[in-house]
Amino acid sequence: MRQPHFIIIAWLLSLLTACSNSPDNPQMVGQLPTIYPDYVGVTVPAGIAPLNFNMADTRFDRMDVKVIGSRGGELHVNGKWADFDIEEWHELTRQNVGGQLTVTVCARAGGQWTQYLDFTINVSPYALDDYGLTYRRIPPGYEVGGNIGIYQRDIHTFEESPLVQETALPGRCFNCHTPNRTDPRWLTMQIRGEGGGTMVQIDGRQSWLNTKTDSTKAAGSYAYWHPSGNYCAYAVNTVHQSFFTGAKSNLEVYHRFSDIVILDVRTNQLVLSPLLQTEDLEIFPAFSSDGKTLYYSSSKPCNVPAEYEKVKCSLVALPFNAATGTFGTDADTLLNGQRDDRSYTLVRPSYDGRWLMYCVSGRSNFPVAQRDADLWLMNLETHETRNLKEVNSDQTESYHNWASGSHWFVFSSKREDGAFTKLYLACVDDEGRVSKPFLLPQRNPRSYYAGMFDAYNVPDFTKSKVRLDIREMQRQVTSEERIQVKIK
Repeated sequence: MRQPHFIIIAWLLSLLTACSNSPDNPQMVGQLPTIYPDYVGVTVPAGIAPLNFNMADTRFDRMDVKVIGSRGGELHVNGKWADFDIEEWHELTRQNVGGQLTVTVCARAGGQWTQYLDFTINVSPYALDDYGLTYRRIPPGYEVGGNIGIYQRDIHTFEESPLVQETALPGRCFNCHTPNRTDPRWLTMQIRGEGGGTMVQIDGRQSWLNTKTDSTKAAGSYAYWHPSGNYCAYAVNTVHQSFFTGAKSNLEVYHRFSDIVILDVRTNQLVLSPLLQTEDLEIFPAFSSDGKTLYYSSSKPCNVPAEYEKVKCSLVALPFNAATGTFGTDADTLLNGQRDDRSYTLVRPSYDGRWLMYCVSGRSNFPVAQRDADLWLMNLETHETRNLKEVNSDQTESYHNWASGSHWFVFSSKREDGAFTKLYLACVDDEGRVSKPFLLPQRNPRSYYAGMFDAYNVPDFTKSKVRLDIREMQRQVTSEERIQVKIK
């Protein structure tokens, strides 16, 4: 008589087990979990924001994740996604500097738990102590509108805050936000359109300049500071866009002219060189770590947009004397774009003087619009170059910058969908080996990035939080009072 009761009880127990939020006798599979973002085998700095992740397959409704450090410590989370406590994650990564974290993932779908092969996350011996990142987020349009914004992000937490948004300065485009070697006490930014001008902020004091003169063709953009903080290099140009139909590419961005000028921020005077104001297009300046060299890209003039495929940039080095504010007389072509049938752009020297990182594409002086744009690295001691295959994909990689310690870098990539740029971080060791990059962490990555319809561009590290008085910025921009720079 009791047999039916035992059957019912056994059925209820099996049902409770199937619906349990904790894995009980999970099915073991001999494969790694497919997670989003792909954090399998990445290398991270201690103290980075937690590498929270989701199962890539949305059929899974719950996860159980354990993380064990090779040098001690353990984390355990259970929920709809792997959501680690920030302080506990920081402690675990700091405890395992130079070691590994072993991650065990169980996931539930249809009431059945599955346990996957463990994977590891390496904790780098190289610190990343900078406060965070600045970047522009721009909606998928090609004109001003849609609330363009420049933001800063604490890379040790998930805190993001706006520096300036289009709602504060309606109808204006702002870009080229550039600190001095990650130090935001020196900051420059450009406003285009009505009320346009160049902001130079030093120790919190904003100066708004008109950097166009009768001897120069346009206002400054694409900025880069001299390490002394006394000079800032700018390209002067205009940006144009053309659109394709029925082609793999949908957009070509080009410049009809481009020169380079140096602003002496102490006197508001421009330092010019005939080598930087030629018929060629000089663009994307960057000072060497010791400030004795100005690197830039240069291309021969073409009838753009008709001859857009002929735009091939060379990488050039020009001596600079900061004491006298003068240039040398001989420019050295490090990489010849015409000869190599390539375009070398966006050079970024590491701050320790060891490396040059730059973009290589088949054409163009605007690599973020080129699907084949990849990151390359030059050893400044040997001048050996190589493709950074560890971080490149079959989509665009561009907009890279170094952290202050010169072992970490950030770059933008369209690898997920070919349309929107997202930010990735990677590490360079003392031998020039580069780690697998990881997507900028978010608290709930799938929810965040699936709902994000902005592209990230011009990312850069900052040692500390950026202080920008937006009320003063509004006042200065709307007043349209500008300090007119002069030629030195």
